[in-house]
Amino acid sequence: MNNVNRRVTSGNVRTASRRPGLSIKSIRNTLKSVDKQFLTAVYVLLAFGLIMVLSASSPIAHASQGDSFHFFKRQFLWAILGSIAMFGAANYDYRKLKRWAFPFFALSIFLLIMVLVPGIGRKINDARRWIYIGPINFQPSEVAKIATIIFFSYSLSKNYKELDKFSVFILYIVMVGVIALVLMMEPHFSCTMLIGATACILLWVAGAKIRHFIALGLCGVPVIILMVIKAPYRLARVTTFLDPFSDIQGSSWQIVQSLYAIGSGGIFGAGIGQSRQKYMNIPEPQNDFIFSILAEEFGLLGAILVVALFIFLIVRGIKIATNAPDMFGTLLATGITSMIAIQAIVNIAVVTSSIPVTGMPLPFFSYGGTALAITMGEMGIVLNISTHSKELDKSK
Repeated sequence: MNNVNRRVTSGNVRTASRRPGLSIKSIRNTLKSVDKQFLTAVYVLLAFGLIMVLSASSPIAHASQGDSFHFFKRQFLWAILGSIAMFGAANYDYRKLKRWAFPFFALSIFLLIMVLVPGIGRKINDARRWIYIGPINFQPSEVAKIATIIFFSYSLSKNYKELDKFSVFILYIVMVGVIALVLMMEPHFSCTMLIGATACILLWVAGAKIRHFIALGLCGVPVIILMVIKAPYRLARVTTFLDPFSDIQGSSWQIVQSLYAIGSGGIFGAGIGQSRQKYMNIPEPQNDFIFSILAEEFGLLGAILVVALFIFLIVRGIKIATNAPDMFGTLLATGITSMIAIQAIVNIAVVTSSIPVTGMPLPFFSYGGTALAITMGEMGIVLNISTHSKELDKSK
């Protein structure tokens, strides 16, 4: 893809203009022109995710809220809002995002800083990651993810020829470092790693030299090791990973219960709604460890199906990125697809004890309104890019 990106340009591609606004007619027109395979994968994953939120959350919802459907109803509402956001984004010319790239990026950093302000940011489980405004609460880190992708895609689409210079490469790394510094003050280690990895993928696709990444790795790996050693809870996660059954009643509890859930599912699963581990054994099973409940209820075959769906979505996203009419579209689709891929890979690796535990949600599945709505909006951007790619093909 690196070579492909060097052949595309950052502009001067004319495609049919779209009328602004979201209506039934515009949705119909969008459905006719978008990548239907990508859209189908999104909705199959979303439907599967809603089913799992209902199943995984019902015991804890009944115990804490007196309503077994509490979390499902909220997630379903956000899924509707997310669908509106997706079709709105799919109907909005992605190239117009260029004008908002820097303001949006600056706003995301401002919101990350505001999280640290007492009275604005709310602290939960020793982490200050949420902003509460009346009945609305959200994580600014979710905004920072897409803001970083848009800004980097726009900036790199203009400056990719300068990436041969180490000084230009470092400038982008410094920008990522600013976001990482604020995120680590919350702290939010998993989001820091996610944004950093996505930014590096964008830099690589835009043409950054491998030797620059090697130099970055030689400097960055010691820093990551130091961050793990200096934080007792991170160090405990590493030692737990090395020996999951070393402290079953303590630090290993969550991952051991996850492995029990996956193992008890067998090949065909216990059946939908029949998980035992969701009954107070796995803390908040509707969140980061929802995949283990899925494996328990749908078995190995169900887990493989979900993995296959994610692979299909990622492959289609890469295809859309490759066929984008300009460098900005290529990088934008690449960044969004990469972020989904990283989250899915890391989440599944965590619940199967393939890597140390980290709080990485599973896209479309893990409970969280802000994350779901923004993810759906991101899918809309990719769909819009696919629409322009087809328009470009028709014009040839």
